[in-house]
Parts: sequence; structure tokens; C-alpha cells
Amino acid sequence: MIDREVAAMTEMTEAHELLLIEEADAWFEYLEATRGQSALRYTEIEPWAWARLRQRLRAIKTRRAKLRPAAA
Repeated sequence: MIDREVAAMTEMTEAHELLLIEEADAWFEYLEATRGQSALRYTEIEPWAWARLRQRLRAIKTRRAKLRPAAA
């Protein structure tokens, strides 16, 4: 029984770490898309990049919420 609990906690920790990595990747994608753009190009690309970032962060938040009940 303890081995199963340890395995479950390890899986939860790994899943949480993967979500943190994915969250960081979403932010880096936003920065990569907007960094170094001319003012005109920035105004064109930033709304798309921001919407994409928010979409990815919402998906991560949903998956993170699904992990919490499993941990309880």
C-alpha cells in the first residue's frame, strides 16, 4: 500500500512539473513572437500572441485543477 502511495505521489509530482514546464514554454512562445518586432509589426502580432498565451494558460489551469482532486 505504501509503495502505491509513493508511486502516486511521484506521478503527481511529475505531472505538476510537466505543467510548470508547459507554462514556461507558453510564456517563452509569447516572448519569442513579440520580442524584437518593429512597432507596426508588434501591434499586428501582439494580440494574436496574447490570445495564444491566454489559451495555453487556461488549458494548463484546467489540467492543474484536475490533478488536485486526485491528490486529495
